Amino acid sequence: MPVPAGLGRAYVLASVFVCAACGLVYELELVAMATALVGDSVTQASVVLSVMVFAMGVGSLVAKRLRCHAAAGFGYVEALLALVGGGSGIALYASFAWLGQATVALVVISFAIGVLIGAEMPLLMTLIQRIREQDAGGAVADLFAADYVGALVGGLTFPFLLLPFFGQLTGGLLTGAVNVLAGGLVVQWLFRHDLPARTRRRLLAANGCVLLLLVGGSLCVEPFERAARHAVYGGDVRVAVRTHEQELVLTGGTTPEQWRKAGELRLFQDGRLALRGREAHRSGRALVRPAMTGGPHGRVLVVGGGDGLALREVLRRPGVDSVTVVVPDPGVVRLARRDPGLRGLNGGALDDPRVRIEHADAFRWLRERARGDAPPFDVIIAALPDPASAADPKLYSQEFYGLAARALADDGRLSVPGGRTAARPRAFWTVEATLRAAGLRTCPHTPADGGRGYLVARLPGPAAEGCDAGGGRFAPGRPPVPRGPAPDLPPSTLMHPRYPD
Repeated sequence: MPVPAGLGRAYVLASVFVCAACGLVYELELVAMATALVGDSVTQASVVLSVMVFAMGVGSLVAKRLRCHAAAGFGYVEALLALVGGGSGIALYASFAWLGQATVALVVISFAIGVLIGAEMPLLMTLIQRIREQDAGGAVADLFAADYVGALVGGLTFPFLLLPFFGQLTGGLLTGAVNVLAGGLVVQWLFRHDLPARTRRRLLAANGCVLLLLVGGSLCVEPFERAARHAVYGGDVRVAVRTHEQELVLTGGTTPEQWRKAGELRLFQDGRLALRGREAHRSGRALVRPAMTGGPHGRVLVVGGGDGLALREVLRRPGVDSVTVVVPDPGVVRLARRDPGLRGLNGGALDDPRVRIEHADAFRWLRERARGDAPPFDVIIAALPDPASAADPKLYSQEFYGLAARALADDGRLSVPGGRTAARPRAFWTVEATLRAAGLRTCPHTPADGGRGYLVARLPGPAAEGCDAGGGRFAPGRPPVPRGPAPDLPPSTLMHPRYPD
């Protein structure tokens, strides 16, 4: 050994620490990327973790055949793991962009990374015993201690350092570069006398090629993302920005006149269609007007709606004194203020002096507000995505509606989207059942020219009786949707979310 045995063990354990941190970054990157591309974070996390843990068992069995060449085996495993794990984000994004799906790629990549991570520990056990013989229990304890501490550091590094400062793709590639350096240096330096000269040169060439690929890939991330966006959204991508919360993409022209040539304006949030230019005002009116016509509306709360469309409809009603907008991502508000297309749709509503914007999680904001003596709201508008595709199901839970009810005046109204009634009637009626479970009286309605359903809810009382209590503006000439009585469905709660993607 080029160093004393104690120092050699420390180097091996440091390598275990770094490799474990990199391995957990790969897992978190796959979960985050799959959730952004496919949705349903619970399912994606379950697929990644279960496949990866199973594959780790397979990798441990495979590593038994490499113990006679533990140093070379570990060097090749780390080089391959750095290449597969570091490039996993790019591979998953490419599969989604050009093949139209990411599930198969997610399973294959998770399995490959799991096999390689599982092969690490038997090889490291063999290497650390070569430095200095000790009982198996003590060696395993040392290795797992370094492994678990490294996993902690990797788990914290991904959301607080890599994701905000480098993004998913570049962060993954840089993690792979650290991984190949950590594994290669230990093998090439500490165990170089265990390797024949030819094997050492081959391993050095493999590590060098992987490192060059990862560094080169990090330099090409921007053109790759641009090409992938064009493959996903078409060639009319006009704006693409990454905020701390999500990726925002705008396509199409900035005015209705330009939509004929450059395509209709569309806003995508993490790949999900959040806004269409031709439907923007229609959906805003359907969500806002029924609640605003049913009584006082001087104080209004808008949950979500960072694009300003629901806010525009609110401010068009006379008698509005103040509007509070609670939106978690300031990047959406910034884009809606600056982009001429979105600003043309919202009419500059976000800059109205009556508007106060709070950048916060709506659930937490309402919960903290309930502890004080703040005046109630006359109207609450939940300008949220459809429940079946919402990334934050707690905003469609019984607990959230209960907090909203506490923030309402006695004759206040809460307006909630229920999604497309024809495509997902169960999700719509689950919203209705959840509102009733929170102690609210509901009125389902559908705009005369659309297939989306909405619900207006009130606190129990005389004003809540019947769907015509809000001025008779609910779907003129049409019954509540869908036709027939509402099915008896369980409500959605924090512990039992009921909105599958």
